[in-house]
Amino acid sequence: MRRDAAADRGAGSFLDLLDGLTPGQAARLIGSLSIEEADAADGDWPSWAHRGHRAPEGCADGTPWSTWVIKAGRGFGKTLAGAQWVTALVAEGGADLRVALVGATLDDARRVMVEGRSGLIAVAGALLKEWHPSLRRLTFRTGAEATLFSGASPEALRGPEHHYAWCDELTKWERARDTWDMLQLGLRLGAHPRALVTTTPRAGPVLRAIMDEKGTVTTGGGTRANPHISSAYKARVEALYAGTRLGRQELDGELLPDAAGALWTVALIEQARVDRHARSIPARAELVEGHATSDDLKTPVPFGACPLRLPACGSRSGQASTSSGRTAEGGERAQGGAGAFGTEAPPFTRTLIAVDPPSGDGTCGIIACARASDPPSAIAHILADHSVTARSPEGWAQAVADAAACHGTREVVAEANQGGKMVRAVLLAADPALQVRLVNARHGKSVRAEPVAQLFEAGRARLHGRMAELEAQLLGMIAGGGYEGPGTSPDRADAMVWGVSEVMRAVGVRVREV
Repeated sequence: MRRDAAADRGAGSFLDLLDGLTPGQAARLIGSLSIEEADAADGDWPSWAHRGHRAPEGCADGTPWSTWVIKAGRGFGKTLAGAQWVTALVAEGGADLRVALVGATLDDARRVMVEGRSGLIAVAGALLKEWHPSLRRLTFRTGAEATLFSGASPEALRGPEHHYAWCDELTKWERARDTWDMLQLGLRLGAHPRALVTTTPRAGPVLRAIMDEKGTVTTGGGTRANPHISSAYKARVEALYAGTRLGRQELDGELLPDAAGALWTVALIEQARVDRHARSIPARAELVEGHATSDDLKTPVPFGACPLRLPACGSRSGQASTSSGRTAEGGERAQGGAGAFGTEAPPFTRTLIAVDPPSGDGTCGIIACARASDPPSAIAHILADHSVTARSPEGWAQAVADAAACHGTREVVAEANQGGKMVRAVLLAADPALQVRLVNARHGKSVRAEPVAQLFEAGRARLHGRMAELEAQLLGMIAGGGYEGPGTSPDRADAMVWGVSEVMRAVGVRVREV
């Protein structure tokens, strides 16, 4: 592929050679390559890297950089750039080189940074020696080692020392500030330790603070900047999201301020967030992140996939999920708090599952809510997001029943505007023991949400862990009406509003029954 701007790639690259030839000459040259030469050209990263992928030479003032942030849209190639950066460091470094690989969760770090299509196993190739899933460690033929860590477990970084760190999707980290601080304190080996942050931007204080630090250099760009990504994909997402707030963030890679008139701001959500590790919900010990007990994780394997199987909260056994995302088997996993951490739990006096049924094959908002203590000191708790998408009525009803079993409750509050009596019928078909309360929406979503937002402002609501999709919808709820968040409807946010309203009815936040 020819490109007009030579500055957009490294000097002396394979594409530089092609740029000096006519199309016919270039075709003949490529056709004359042996398999080994073609593989070498295909793997020549300087040839294919585009602007924002290559490590900066220094800060604007000429001083060496300490942190490099690649802040970019989906499909920009952030993961590949991170894996290439680490691979180059390993190839050039000594036997004692130590690298920290920090993902939002250990599962994310493993699936994306190590075993993913653009991860270290695919990129480093013959440079790799062994992948030890149970030890969370990659060893290289040079003697270097890279160890996985979670953005939800900062204490794991208390003690280990590293020369370099690659931090992926920092804005998804559950304990971003604490984890970043612990990482920095251990990033002290070598003459110039450095960290690379690869992330799609999302408003929050930690990423902004890192970008503002002296010694940080930021590169990146939008989805369309990657000439190697499918043009069909780019056309589709541009048609869906171009010009929207979500598109500016996820496609253009912009770090956006709070929406004007938003009922929830980033600061308000962070103020309400609590560490899910401080709670205790019964779950098997092997569900604790990083402590799986399967026999197949106890021995090293050469580069291969060895899925870390963490059962999702949502099974009828009542076992709890420890992280957001998807299970190793491909099923959906609750986001937020149902983790088996800590020893002290708030004294919940009421727990329920709130449901915003979907229209057609859209998303069914399913949010677990609870109340701790009684009036006048009652606090609303948002425990987890169990929402599902593109399910039949029987499918989302079963997801509601599973969520209720997970949190040890039979109480369900569901909006009846979409389906009326059918909502009650499908829920009871999924579990006849459910106690279903139907509520009717007589006002717009933002109007209903305003009293709940006031609870957040008053410090009477707690958000357990991180629930990315729910939080994005909350940030798009505009006072006085209107919605500027992802999707056409804030289904998850609406379910949360119903749930918090219901558990807090005794303290002045009321809903109307059908």
